[in-house]
Amino acid sequence: MRRSHTLMGLLFAASAGTTTVADEASDLAQELANPLAAIVSVPFQLNHDENLGVSDQGSRTTLNFQPVVPFQLNDDLNLITRTIIPYIWQEDVVPGTRQEGFGDILFSAWFSPIGTGDITWGVGPVVRFPTFSDVSSDTWAAGITGIALRQTGPWTYGALANHLWDLESNPDTPTNVSFVQPFLAYSTEGAWTYSLQSESAYDWETDAWAVPINASVSKLVQWGALPVNLQAGAGYWLEAPEVGAEGVRLRLQAQVVLPRGR
Repeated sequence: MRRSHTLMGLLFAASAGTTTVADEASDLAQELANPLAAIVSVPFQLNHDENLGVSDQGSRTTLNFQPVVPFQLNDDLNLITRTIIPYIWQEDVVPGTRQEGFGDILFSAWFSPIGTGDITWGVGPVVRFPTFSDVSSDTWAAGITGIALRQTGPWTYGALANHLWDLESNPDTPTNVSFVQPFLAYSTEGAWTYSLQSESAYDWETDAWAVPINASVSKLVQWGALPVNLQAGAGYWLEAPEVGAEGVRLRLQAQVVLPRGR
């Protein structure tokens, strides 16, 4: 798979004015559709959901800062890390109240073999760190995560999954949750990417599903010396817990791609 050479080519071809810029941008756009690509990136993702809480009058806006940092451990193995740090604003989830603060931090690490052709996979640990804010679970949790995907032509498809268990004998928030994120993306020669995915979770403690379907479109652009993938999307909650979000959700994202040291 094309890795860091694609990024470096995009960063320097623009200043040289070569005709390969469009091709490099197209290649990088498709690589960014792969969660296990060996690319350093920093997505800022803004989500908005409505109809939360016991009265269905609550709203929540979440800004996720989620840097992805790869490490090449040897000639055969990469370690891809992703840290999701959410900042949350919510109103009337509990009627008549407002909360704001950093939500729980989710750290994932995937050990991914190099040179597996058009099929890429990785497995590793996932850890949830409570922030003990007004929007935190106040509970440590950990588990296992995995990704498998295939890239063929302009298409990328696969799934990410994890499972979390609480790590405390008397947790504030009992945790036994499965998460699965199937995804499908199509990247064009013009560096546009059209995506469809879900971020479904099943809570074994409450026997409840949360199932949103999300569609988005993104465009890789150049901001100064850095490529940035701009995304806009919308989704719909097919299933939600009793106090969960309902109806339409909105998403905006800017993913900054950074050069790697060699």
